[in-house]
Amino acid sequence: MRKLSGLLLASERRAITGLAGLYATRMLGLFMVLPVLALYADELAGATPLLVGLALGVYGLTQAILQIPFGLLSDRLGRKPVIAGGLLLFLLGSVVAANADTIGGVILGRCLQGSGAVAAAIMALLADQTREQVRTAAMATIGLSIGVAFAVAMVLGPWLAATFGLSSVFWFTALLAALGLAVLWKLVPPAPRRLRHRDVGIDRGQLAAIFTRADLWRLDLSIFSLHLVLMAIFVAVPFRLVEAGIEAERHGLTYLAIMALAFIAMVPLVVVAEKRQRMKGMSLAAIGAITASLAGLAGFGSGWVLFAGLLLFFIAFNLLEAMLPSMLSKLAPAGAKGTAMGVYSTSQFLGAFLGGVLGGFLAQQWGLSAVFVGSAVLAALWWLLMLGMPAPPHLSSEVVALDDEHQGDALDTLMASFAEVAGVEDVLVVPEERVAYLKVDRRRLDEDALARLIRSNRHGG
Repeated sequence: MRKLSGLLLASERRAITGLAGLYATRMLGLFMVLPVLALYADELAGATPLLVGLALGVYGLTQAILQIPFGLLSDRLGRKPVIAGGLLLFLLGSVVAANADTIGGVILGRCLQGSGAVAAAIMALLADQTREQVRTAAMATIGLSIGVAFAVAMVLGPWLAATFGLSSVFWFTALLAALGLAVLWKLVPPAPRRLRHRDVGIDRGQLAAIFTRADLWRLDLSIFSLHLVLMAIFVAVPFRLVEAGIEAERHGLTYLAIMALAFIAMVPLVVVAEKRQRMKGMSLAAIGAITASLAGLAGFGSGWVLFAGLLLFFIAFNLLEAMLPSMLSKLAPAGAKGTAMGVYSTSQFLGAFLGGVLGGFLAQQWGLSAVFVGSAVLAALWWLLMLGMPAPPHLSSEVVALDDEHQGDALDTLMASFAEVAGVEDVLVVPEERVAYLKVDRRRLDEDALARLIRSNRHGG
């Protein structure tokens, strides 16, 4: 038995680079339409605010429905074939939307884009291609790529739409999908023998335990609410920028300034939350900031008020995007992080879908201000729900590789030995993966005792 540690191998670096790039280009294509569709919807026959909102969010519905089935299918057919099929669906949806001259055609295209739900398969392939000791860093790279893709999309989407028209956004998305296929074929190494990885995969036997955890449900509802509010307000935000005197072709520069400042402001807040164990307090402050920013945007006095409101919103949004997965990792039982993350991601996509529909409905019935008022009310309810959540324990995940001789009763003895080490809060030994998943409190962890246990078992002691 050995504790897993080490640096990236060349093959792992290649896999991480390729898959992070693949994930980022796919999310870039989905996000680029966000700041432009409402503004250019008058080019589409039959467009109404409600249908525009549906077009914005409908990809989330097909993502939520299909991401787990696609992940399970990749266990049977192989990761790369399933990912390639998903990218082809994404490409097809982009072409359909690019050629559409009605809002119904765009909705169909967005449905097809979302049906290429390969996130779970990409994460599973990443797990196949990396050792346990570097997998956390690999997953963090994927998370960073999503954040970068969102920021780039907010700048690139408005520039493309203003320069070449709305259809160019979808044509560029189709190009990204084609590039993704090339990256998958050329850069991502061939998939090795597939194993189940509980830190990224879905285990149906664990779903019941995940669904009955109130603390995990609060985090699922948090990511649901965060993306609901995000999608809802982008039915109205582009028009607020126009009302402030910012021409459509300059929207990208406005978003660039906001996203850059928001990122700079967010980084020290994440450090404080993590290092000083203030995650619950910082989460409540971020949700409160979102509520306040939305209330301010509902009133909308001037361009500077709009800029300040959007800046406050995106500081809080980016902070929660970084903190919520970290909180989930701390709260999920040992060996169940993948299942917990699957439910969490499904909640995120459902929030995006319902947010687009809600934003479109409110705008159509009562105007732009109603979008922000309704979103602010929901954010306030979200804050109240999170108020009763206990602070997450400051736990970290450890993965220990087991030697082949650990079988049967020896595994039960080993699990009990791990549990007796001070600071080890939860243990799951998985014989078929030949690993043990530990949740540890590093402030209390007896590292010497853990190291002795590892050494003694390595030498059969």
